Parts: sequence; structure tokens; C-alpha cells
Amino acid sequence: MPSSLTAVSPLPFTRALLCLALSVAALLPPAGQAAPAVQSAPAASAKQAAQKVTSVEGINEYLLPNGLRVLLAPDQSKPTTTVNMTYLVGSRHENYGETGMAHLLEHMLFKGTPTMRNALAEFSRRGLQANGSTWTDRTNYFASFAANADNLDWYLKWQADAMVNSLIARKDLDSEMTVVRNEMESGENNPFRVLMSKMQAVAYQWHNYGKNTIGARSDVENVDIGRLQAFYRTYYQPDNAVLIVSGQFDEAHTLAAISQTFGKIPRPKRALPRLYTVEPVQDGERSVTLRRSGGSPLVAAMYHVPPGGAADSAAVDMLAGILGDAPSGRLYKALVETRLAASTFGFTFDMHDPGLVMLGAQLQPGADMDAARARMLETLESVKEHPITEEELERARTRWLKDWDMAYSDPQKVGVSLSESIAQGDWRLFFLARDRIRALKLADVQRVAESYLLRANRTLGTYLPTDGPQRAPASQPLNLQAALKDYKGDPDFQQAEAFDATPANIDARTQRKTLDLPNGPVKLALLPKSTRGHLVNAQLVVQFGDADSLRGQRAVSQAVGALLDNGTATMTRQQIDDRFDALRADVGFSGGGTGVSVGISTTRDNLPAAVELALEVLRTANFPEDQLDEYKRRGLASLQSARQEPTAVASQALARHRNAYPPEDLRYTPSFDEQEAEYQALTRDALVQFHDRFYGAGRIRFAAVGDFDPAGVEQALSKGLAGWKQAPAYTRVPNPYREVPAKRFDLSLPDKANAFYLAALPVQLQDTDADYAAAMLANYLLGSSETSRLWMRVREREGLSYNVRSSLSVSSYEPSSQWSMYAIYAPSNRARLETAIKEETERVLREGFTEEEVKDGIASLMNLRHLARAQDARLAGAWSDYLDLDRTFAFAAESDRRLQALTAAQVNAALRKYFKPEDFSTAVAGTFQP
Repeated sequence: MPSSLTAVSPLPFTRALLCLALSVAALLPPAGQAAPAVQSAPAASAKQAAQKVTSVEGINEYLLPNGLRVLLAPDQSKPTTTVNMTYLVGSRHENYGETGMAHLLEHMLFKGTPTMRNALAEFSRRGLQANGSTWTDRTNYFASFAANADNLDWYLKWQADAMVNSLIARKDLDSEMTVVRNEMESGENNPFRVLMSKMQAVAYQWHNYGKNTIGARSDVENVDIGRLQAFYRTYYQPDNAVLIVSGQFDEAHTLAAISQTFGKIPRPKRALPRLYTVEPVQDGERSVTLRRSGGSPLVAAMYHVPPGGAADSAAVDMLAGILGDAPSGRLYKALVETRLAASTFGFTFDMHDPGLVMLGAQLQPGADMDAARARMLETLESVKEHPITEEELERARTRWLKDWDMAYSDPQKVGVSLSESIAQGDWRLFFLARDRIRALKLADVQRVAESYLLRANRTLGTYLPTDGPQRAPASQPLNLQAALKDYKGDPDFQQAEAFDATPANIDARTQRKTLDLPNGPVKLALLPKSTRGHLVNAQLVVQFGDADSLRGQRAVSQAVGALLDNGTATMTRQQIDDRFDALRADVGFSGGGTGVSVGISTTRDNLPAAVELALEVLRTANFPEDQLDEYKRRGLASLQSARQEPTAVASQALARHRNAYPPEDLRYTPSFDEQEAEYQALTRDALVQFHDRFYGAGRIRFAAVGDFDPAGVEQALSKGLAGWKQAPAYTRVPNPYREVPAKRFDLSLPDKANAFYLAALPVQLQDTDADYAAAMLANYLLGSSETSRLWMRVREREGLSYNVRSSLSVSSYEPSSQWSMYAIYAPSNRARLETAIKEETERVLREGFTEEEVKDGIASLMNLRHLARAQDARLAGAWSDYLDLDRTFAFAAESDRRLQALTAAQVNAALRKYFKPEDFSTAVAGTFQP
């Protein structure tokens, strides 16, 4: 799965779901043979002007004379802009000795050009959420920001400059090498990722898809700087790139800006290397066995499948869901319901050339591995004897299309999705894939299953030669141009309205009221506005009880919240899932302690029905015995993994050190052994009794943002809540400030390539305090941005950590908060890392932040706050919190005003008041040499 500086999650409907594409993020400098610096021009000349090529559902394709393709995807409904530059180069294009080169270049590009030495720092100053990622067929760089023509123009100029002038220098490569090693070692801590990488290597005999995108350690550490520069000059050119701009922007202005910044880059004279390796059809089962410390057992199988652009890829997508989804999937029913496994999975890899489908299961420690493996293979390779049904296909189709709709409605996700389609051969595959799913026939799914889910086409944990091996069909050449000729997309496509996400406009557009019902009031915050795809996001919160009435109920309350949608008096878990999928609704239930929250994302016409169904689930949940059993097995398996995971071990050590409550209190932090005992002790009777006693009406709030009818929502709430008994009176469980003596924890774990550093300090601060804004900015400048002191010292200057941060978590209810710092690093660098953090924090306390730092930090934080308000789901969540606090966005506006008025003296005073290095408790976990 592509990792990245800020973490990019693959979209659920793309088959690149968990691909081990390797990350990116770093800042690096020097190279050679740089082209002339790209600067703005007053206007594009005729030789630079872009020509329109085609248009599909509001997305327009243009071509510059130098070969650069441009996709403009305007969406005026959200005031954000996302720019994505995709280069058609990934690990597939690397030669012998060059593995990891595409990923390494991604790090190096952020190091700068002769005119911009630290790109990530400038991104941070401007409040851009920027990142990049590398995978098998492409490398992309993307940034999202509150819609702003100046930031858009600047980012386009940076991309044009970086395309031809990036400094790929030896000294920057040397300084970044520890960071890249740290990233490699981070992946080595995850048994699932390592197993998947090993299986890919065995599945491919010749093709580069068998090589991990992050590369061989020897190749990366010994990379030749001349070859790296040559790789850059070969592939980072306009005729090998596609620029995507999505969200809110002026199309004419943007196209002109692109023409004048990129248009002057000459078309390269070199010819791109021709790749001609074809992976032969697999001729017998292959196997790989991985043995590592920690984690839970896994069994999995990989099968070769057609390229992402092939017509049969739609059937492969459906098979992954039919076989691997929970709880409807065949593997789930064969393994989880029979207690042979704790969970199951299934996903495919979207690739330019023939790819893979991976299916398998996570087991509990001590489980019968042979029995689980045999049942898994029997289930996967008996589709001919047990054909796919129409019901299975329709369920998978409905869920896939729902996920596609959700992604298409989000300008940020659209750019990433188009990038993946481009890597497969053409951006229009994004839409064609949807059309193919819509039109897919059961016979085609059955045919594809029988053709590819074969023993001879499998990579597993053992190898067994066999007589009369079967062969999967050889891949046929694709003719995408013929398939896409005259393709226009969905004729019902419509653009949405523009929305000004300022606090004043949010307040003006939001209907705040109380819905008075016989069994208690419901606080409402309703913000209707048009959106792409008529999407709406909502949050429902129900609260009950207090600290005394809930004593001894922590584990039970959490299990109730987790299992609400796993069955009711009239519906099974599968039926609940199917009904929500039919409503095109993503609904998540989360509960514990004194409340439960329901997040809903759906479309305008479906919101009332989704609200009614969510309330029905809340009211009539009945916690089936088999679902509780699964919950316990899944929790115990995760707990077993956590015992050997550095982040979890360090975090628990500090949490227990801070704990001041007895074991029966909701606020108590249990040990791993206590958590295991709590899982084992859970019973259905206890869950039913808790639900009967505490769940009910009385203290409820509901917030919605997006395209919906307020009257319909109020009617749905009234209907869904009618007759529900009142819950026990709610009183918030306080979390008062208390001093915690500083203490150090050195936690040794076996066989971990990466270590974790965590330090925490209780702080007597509330978000209504006069110096809250100053403390928040102080933390941002200390360690929460890519220009922060900790980042620049630990990551940039010394290259000791892939990620180092500080965080200030501030309460809205009482002066009780926490300041923390963390870093991931190689165990051998423990002393250097801790010295760097200590020296840098002492220096900033002694010298303080400069006026320039404060000015830049204010601008960056303001841009990030504007961006957050433009996200409908986050806006609905904010309104839910404000309803509980009896606030409006006037509070946010006042916070903005205070932030913008800050001086360096105020920020430094807040830092010195609250940040006390000697009072921090510290935990380090990893494999350390004695």
C-alpha cells in the first residue's frame, strides 16, 4: 500500500488497495545538467498553448505541444483545490541494480531546485497538504489547499521547476539515506506487508512487479548518483507526465497558467526506453514461508490476473469482494464462522501489465494452520463445483459502486483515482471501470474465476509438483483506444455549487434548532448545500449515564458499541450491511463509556432512510453469540500483535503511568493481560443488559452537512426515535488535570527493525484560555509542520527519523491537556535521536521563535483551518462538538482572530509556561543492543 509523508490511503474501489508501493516524502537537493529555471510569463505563446483533446463527465483533457497532458476536473462545491502531477515511471521501469530508484527520486525531488531549496518547508508555510507516492507504474506528487489562485499558481510553478531543475546531489542523497533506511525498517515491522512482498517476489519470475517498490537495501545504499540523475532526466519530462487539477479553480486562468509555466519546457529529444519483459504463464504452485517474531499467523494465496485495463478486470474486482469481504465473503463463512480464523481479506493489484489478486486470513495464535490453509484453498479453488450466485455478484457490485460514488464526489480522491487509471493506460479507465462493473454478467465472473483461481496459477506457502498442470490464459494485447473511442461517460453528470467555508457563512447557512420530542429533545445543526454526487455527511450522538453508574462497565460498553450493527432482533449482520449498501450509505457505529456515535455518509435521497435504519440498529441490537465470539477472537489476535509492536507497547506504558483511577473506573488503562482477561470474560447477557439499561432517548444531537432536505431529516429522526425509552441521565465523565512524576521506560522487544520514542506531559490548559492560541502555535512551530524545529533538526539535518512530531491535545471542557513528542527510528540511532530532541527543545526554549517563524506559522495554520472547514465530514463533526459545547462557528472565528494577532513574544511566553522538558515522561520501545 503506498505509504507517504502524510499517509495516503488507497481508495476502496481501486484494486491497488493494499499494494506495497513505496512511500515518499523527504526533502533533498543537488543534481546536474539542470535546464533553465522555469519562471512565469505574462501569457502563453501560440507554441505553448494547450489544445483540448477530449472531455468525459466534466473532466477535460488538454495536450501541450511538448507532450504534457493536462486534466482539469472542476468542482465548485468545495472550496479546495488539489493538484496531482503523475509521472509514468515506477519500479517497473528500473534496471538491474536500480531497484528503489523511482522511490528514491521521489524523496530527492522535494530537496529542491536552484531557486527553491526546501519545497516541503514552503508547502508548510503556505498551508498546503502536500505529499507524493511511488508504485509499480507511476510516481505522483500532489497538494491540496484551500482554493486560492496565488497558491495554485505558485504550486504549478514549483512543479514545472521541479520537472527539469531538481537538484539530485550526492550530499543530499547521503543525508537522506538514514531516513530511507528508517522507512524500509518501518515496513519490516509489519508481518503482513513483509509476507505480501515475499509472495510477490515468488509469484513473478521475471517481471519487475516481483520487486518491492522500496528496492533492495544494497541497491539503495550503493546507488550511483550519475545513474540516478540519468533516471531523472529520462523520465521526469513533459511527454511522460499528466497534470491533474481538481476541485475549485478558474479553468481558463488555470489552463493559461499551465501553458505559460510548463509550455516553455522543450519537448525532450530522447526516446523513452522500451519495456518488453512479459511474465510467462505460471506452470505450477509456488510457495513462501516467513518466520518473524510477534504478530498473528496468516495464510494467503496469490493468483495472476489480467491487467487493470482489461475487460476481465471488472470480474476480478467482483471476485475479490465475493470471496474476501466480511461478513458476506466465502472465506469469512468458511474460516471465521467455523473459528478456523479471526478475520479474512481479499483485494487485487491494479497494474499496467498483468497483476495479482490476493486472498487469505489472519489466524489466532495457536490455531490449526494446516486446517485453515486447506479450507482456504478448497474455498478458493472450488468455484467450478460451487458457482458464483447472482446474489453474491449483486452484493459485491452494490458495494463497489457505492465506494466509487463516494470517491468521485471528493475532489481530492478524484485526482488520486485518475492517477491510478493513468498508470494502467488511460485516465478514462476510471469511468470505463464503473461502466464495466454496471454491465458485468454472472457468466463472465464465473468464467474468470474458473480460468484464474487454479492451483497451477497460485503462490502459497508450499510447493507441490503435479501431473497435468493447468494453465491460466495468456494475456492478450489491449486496444484501449478502440474501447474508449467516442466514450462520453455518464450523461447525467452535473456540477455542484460553490460554497464559501468561512465561519460567518457556515453560521449563516446552518439551521440550529431543537427538535422537541416526547421522550427528550434533539439538538440539530443542519447545513444544506449542493455537492457533487448529491453527497451528505451526518453525525448522530446519543449520551447516557455517568462515572458512578458505569463503574466496571468499560469493556462491556466498548463491546456493545463495536457490535451494534452485527445483528438486531429482525436483521442479521449481513442484512444490515446489505440495506446500508442499497442506500449507498457508509455508516459507522462507535461507542463506549457514556455514549455512542453514528457517522453517516450517503446521498440526498437516501439520508432519511439511512437515519431511520441507523436508529433501528441502535434501538434493537441483540448481539448474536457468534458475533460476540468473533469480536473476542479478533480482539485477542490484535492484542497478541500489540504485545510486540513498539508503538503500542510504548503508548500503553505511558498511559498506565498517567493512570490515577481504579480498575473499575471508565478512565482506567488496563494492562495487556487485563485486556485479555476482559475479552475472555465478555458474555452476551452482559452486553444485552448494558444495552437495555443505558441505550435510550434523552440526550441526543444530530449534525448534517451536504445535499439533503432538512424537513425530511427531522421527520426521519422523529419517526426513528418515537417510543424509545429514556436513557439514564447523562453527566460528562471529568478528566481533571493532575501532575504526573517524570519517569523513563526502556522497553525491549525482540526482532524489531524499527523503534518508537514517545514523551508526554500533562498540561493545565483549556481551549478557552487566553494563551491557548499561542500554545497551539508554539506546538505547531516546535514539531507539527515540515518547517518545525524538531522536523528540521531530526529529519532534515540529521536524517534520524522518517517521522518526528509533537502534539498538543487541548480539552474544550476543563484545563486538562497533554503535550507529547514521538519519533520512529532505527534502534542503533537511539542515543543520537534523543540527544537531537533534547538539544533542539532546549535551544528553542532558550532562544525562542523568531517573528518570521511566527508570521509564517500563522499563515500556514490559517490555511489548514480553512481547508478543514471545507471538508463536509469534518464540518459535521465540528458542528456535533459545538452542539455539545453550546458554541457556534463564531468561536472558530474568534480563535482565528486571536491566532492572527499573535506576536513572537506571546508564543515564546506560552511555550516557556507550559513546555517543561524535565517533567516529560518518556518511553522507548524496540530491539536495542545491550
